[in-house]
Amino acid sequence: MIEKRNFYINGSWVPPKNPKDIEVINPATEKNCAVISLGSKEDINDAVLAAKEAFKTWGFTSKEERLSLLEVFYSLYKKRWNDITDAIIQEMGAPKDFASKLQTGTGASHTKSFIRYLKEFEFEKPLGDHAKNQRIIYEPKGVCALITPWNWPINQVTLKVIPALASGCTMILKPSELAPLSAMIIAELIDEAKFPKGVFNLVNGDGEITGDALTSHPDVNMISFTGSTRAGALISQNAAKDFKRVSLELGGKGANIIFEDADAEAIERGAFRCFRNSGQSCNAPTRMLVEKSIYNEAIKRLRKYTNEFKVDDPNKNGEHIGPVISETQFNKIQGLIQKGIDEGAKLVAGGVGKPNGLNDGYYVKPTVFADVKNEMEIARTEIFGPVLSVIPFETEEEAIKIANDTDYGLTNYIQTQDKEKVQRVARKLRSGMVDVNGAGIAVDAPFGGFKHSGIGREAGKEGLLEFLEVKSVGGWN
Repeated sequence: MIEKRNFYINGSWVPPKNPKDIEVINPATEKNCAVISLGSKEDINDAVLAAKEAFKTWGFTSKEERLSLLEVFYSLYKKRWNDITDAIIQEMGAPKDFASKLQTGTGASHTKSFIRYLKEFEFEKPLGDHAKNQRIIYEPKGVCALITPWNWPINQVTLKVIPALASGCTMILKPSELAPLSAMIIAELIDEAKFPKGVFNLVNGDGEITGDALTSHPDVNMISFTGSTRAGALISQNAAKDFKRVSLELGGKGANIIFEDADAEAIERGAFRCFRNSGQSCNAPTRMLVEKSIYNEAIKRLRKYTNEFKVDDPNKNGEHIGPVISETQFNKIQGLIQKGIDEGAKLVAGGVGKPNGLNDGYYVKPTVFADVKNEMEIARTEIFGPVLSVIPFETEEEAIKIANDTDYGLTNYIQTQDKEKVQRVARKLRSGMVDVNGAGIAVDAPFGGFKHSGIGREAGKEGLLEFLEVKSVGGWN
């Protein structure tokens, strides 16, 4: 068993002040694969103090100094690719190929992208030709609390840590206690790259104690959080007490609008995007809105596709999904599948219980409900499992109305060959992102949502700007 009790504070791996061990469970076996310790208020104080002290110099380093260190980090990251992948397989049950290509792969892509944007970014510039003595200066926000989830662990760590480093911020990272192992490799890489002491700190812990101590600490200037909408609201309350800057990437309940002129793969592609990562993605298209003229055919195809969809051991190669993260999550998903049945939705494929032959591990049957009404709980709750709700519609206006009738507004999807319809519908959808005909969202495109899906944007230039304050100076010569 892996022992990872220590925290990375002020450039060293140090033991917790008040040890409180917990086991990291491999969701594919239901057995513990590692032990970590939960950080206390005292550990957080030490980490924040280190970050605050380091900011006095790191916050005023040159762009070239930061670029040089980030490029070293990127080189080291690629050397530890397999180690990061193996950690993700163990801690969250992501299948081997998916863990390597997408989970570990997105971490590399974001790091490379932020390096490119940092090279191009102007931290000081004139306001304009009309006011040449007016200067705009972008400065780091200061000490940042970075709290990341378990579903895309390295993706979210790099979306926060890399732009924070690039901007000149110092930080305390608290990864999810359910999937902390890959994040601890990132700490090892930062140490090996020789970032100055205190610039990056890692404290493991839960939300109730460690997270609360971090987000309420008076010397934290900014909080960047990815996770549930409920937790985001609590963090916002902590931040409001002393006006901390806040960036929140929260939940979603994306609608995938499939018009009758959609391409031949649209139905299956939509189901795949819903089921991928065992349904544990905030931007998953979990509500499939299908035009009535093709509705019956779509249900027939979904039944066949879902019944043939593979669920298997994450240590195997191939395109399949693994387990969900925990027993708690498994039970929540099972309860919502049963709720869908009880509400009167038509079960097309899947259902409660585990897939055949997978008795150990938190495996969920890919599940499709037809004839779902948008007011049903399965259409309104972020299930965070491989569960698809299919809703019929008659007109473009009705589809837009159903899509927007949700508390969330992260990603919506459109499937049609009509370019004018694409642009017309995309403008009316109340979401931070719209994916058309499977094009995907670029790695450096702004990632974030409307309404209960959060505040702020990650990735690319906007992701860098999240960690910068703007200062106006008059009389600059």
